[in-house]
Parts: sequence; C-alpha cells; structure tokens
Amino acid sequence: MTRSTVLLALLLTGSAQAASLTVFAASSLTDAFTELGRAFDARTGHKTTFQFAGSQALRTQLDQGARADVYASANTAQFDPLVKSGVVNPGQFFVSNRLAIIVPRSNTAVTTMQDLARPGVKLVIADKAVPVGDYTRRMLSAVDGSRAYGTDFSARALRNVVSEEPNVRQVALKVQLGEADAAVVYQTDVTPALKPSVRVIPLPTRFNQSASYPIGTVKASANAGAAQAFVSFVLSSDGQKILKKWGFLAPPAARP
Repeated sequence: MTRSTVLLALLLTGSAQAASLTVFAASSLTDAFTELGRAFDARTGHKTTFQFAGSQALRTQLDQGARADVYASANTAQFDPLVKSGVVNPGQFFVSNRLAIIVPRSNTAVTTMQDLARPGVKLVIADKAVPVGDYTRRMLSAVDGSRAYGTDFSARALRNVVSEEPNVRQVALKVQLGEADAAVVYQTDVTPALKPSVRVIPLPTRFNQSASYPIGTVKASANAGAAQAFVSFVLSSDGQKILKKWGFLAPPAARP
C-alpha cells in the first residue's frame, strides 16, 4: 500500500468518526499550524484545538499528565525524553528552520551581527531551555570558534541580554514593541504581521543553526486514529505546502 493510499484511508476514517483533537505545538508553528489545522478539519470533519507554547513548557505539561493527542516540538531535546518515558510514540521530522536576527525598523543601534556584542545594546533571546534559546547559544559559540569577532564574542553578547523569554513569539514581541535593540528568533517568526515593524540583520550562513522539528502522537490519546491522520496530513504534500508558505524548510531525512 502506498503512502498516499494510507493517508487517504486515515483521512476517511477520521471523517467517519469525527474527533476533537488537541495538538501541543511549538510557538513558532502558530501561524502555519493554525492554517494547516483549518485545512485538516475541513477535509476530515475533525475539530482540532492547538496549545502553542515553548516546547519545553509543553513537554513539562505532558510529563505531568496533560491530555493531548499530538506533540510537535522545535527540537529533539524536548521530544526524545517523552518517547523514552513512553508518553509520546516515536515520531519523525516534518520541517526544519533557521535563525534570524531582527531589530526594530526605526532603530539603528544594531546594523550588523557584530553589533550584538557592542556595549549598551539591549538584546533579547529565549531562555536556554527553549529550543530557539539553545540554537541561539550554539550560534554564538560558532562565532567564538571562528574567531571572526574574537573568542569572547558570545560572552560579550550575552552580557547585553536584558530579557530571556519563555518562547520565541515573546522574543519577537519585545522587538515589535521597541523594548529591545535586537533579538534572535526563527526566520519563520518574521511573519507578514511582524514585517512592517522590524528589519532582518544578515546572519552569516556559517554561523546559523538548522532547527529540526519532530512530531509524534501521544500514547494516551483517546483518538489514536485521528491523531495519526493529523500527523500524516502534516507530512503530506498539502501539509508541506502550507508549512513552506510560512517559511519552513524541508525536514532532514533522518528520524529523531
């Protein structure tokens, strides 16, 4: 049986027995999954509700028994422990993402990446437990390793951090409100709603980080068939088109 046949069968099953699904998803997926969920519900008759937050917060909720049917994380560090503990079924990567440096459109305090370490700059990043916060620190360490701006670039940049946020959308909001000179987010967070308020500062490819997003069904789901149908739709060509529209990149080939 081909993958497309399996997908069709799953979707038809979902249509015959409409279910109410709860999907826990990383904050950076907010716009893309909202659109994707509408398309999925229209096709299957299911009703999908999303809980968007930092992947680490969602993992904690699932660990503590929160009810959900699907979990989509922005990294494996928050996903794999739930698989090992038996909370989430083994999943697979469905998209990847890259980092971006954003600044308020009218603010000229930061014009290059090197300015992130300049004294007095107000920098906002995510907490180190948040996937984008981890990727941000990896990026800064890569700059140190290159010696392009000195081996202490990351230390100088981190001294400029005025706030560490619990999810990437809160990071972006700080810049949108003019409460920071710069922030590090995902490239997908530069949404049509945010673009008028910010400028994107070039981030050299050699320092950027690739974020791989895994997705899987929750073992305790009361709607296992519908949950798998949602995952299959995310992986389908239609689902991938929606994700690509919102700036996400193709997933890596390896499974998490």
